[in-house]
Amino acid sequence: MEKGLKRSCVMMVVAFLAMVHVSVSVPFIILHEIGTQCSDATNANFTQLLTNLSGSPGFCLEIGNGISDSWLMPLTRQAEIACEKVKQMEELSQGYSIVGRAQGNLVARGLIEFCDDGPPVHNYVSLAGPHAGIAVLPRCTRSGLLCDVANGLGNETVYSDFVQDNLAPSGYFKDPKNVTEYLKGCKYLPKLNNERPADQRNQTYKDRFTSLQKLVFVLFQNDTVIVPKESSWFGFYPDGDFTHVLPVSQTKLYIEDWIGLKALALARKVQLVIVPGAHLIIADEDLVNYVVPLLEDQVSAAPRLNRKTKEPLHP
Repeated sequence: MEKGLKRSCVMMVVAFLAMVHVSVSVPFIILHEIGTQCSDATNANFTQLLTNLSGSPGFCLEIGNGISDSWLMPLTRQAEIACEKVKQMEELSQGYSIVGRAQGNLVARGLIEFCDDGPPVHNYVSLAGPHAGIAVLPRCTRSGLLCDVANGLGNETVYSDFVQDNLAPSGYFKDPKNVTEYLKGCKYLPKLNNERPADQRNQTYKDRFTSLQKLVFVLFQNDTVIVPKESSWFGFYPDGDFTHVLPVSQTKLYIEDWIGLKALALARKVQLVIVPGAHLIIADEDLVNYVVPLLEDQVSAAPRLNRKTKEPLHP
């Protein structure tokens, strides 16, 4: 009798566990904007705020010394360093999500597309990311010769090897009236966006990007830093034209699906959000509505078990 009762209790517990949902805490990282560092008040407070709101552990990932290197280290190298760092973080070994801020989004996408043997990326939130490029270079506020050179650059020199190797924003500067030189000399964005002839596009980059579960791209209504601001949604000026902006749905990147953005959108995994305010100025309410849901504990059903063997049942 007692033995039968114990067996019945065990079976009841197994049946209960087969129905419950398990909350899995997925960590996230933040990749900050140009000219800042993880230890400054803005990024430290932002990381802590998202941790508090989501209940998931967050980490601001620093590359080099942050402030200067975000300006002067080429984005290819920044993405390589980020890749090595995430592979070394035990907290991320089972997967993580990413929040990118402005230029940090291009490092984020480098992590997603280029990082070999890294932990999987689940969700991705982009705040003011210059995904289709910028048509106006940001003004460098650091002291030193390279910043002086950067602030005096003309469009005709930005695609030189020297500038590309020593000024991060040059890696995503796209001159609509000089697309040929952009494709020839720009070392980062054309690779990131698979902006190549069809037979030269990298399928691995596309596969990795389309493996994401959910994506949110936030455009700031009064953004004057990202030019055009629609680049935050992959929109950009048509070749040879500075007068109007093509929405993402009319760009070749989307129509020909260079990186899988169209596939993700058709699968309803992409959300395009516009918020009021200037560059990266976002209200807590908007964070709660649009950012936090992608960072909160991921809920998944516990596996159902075979009643005899206690092994998981497969569909």
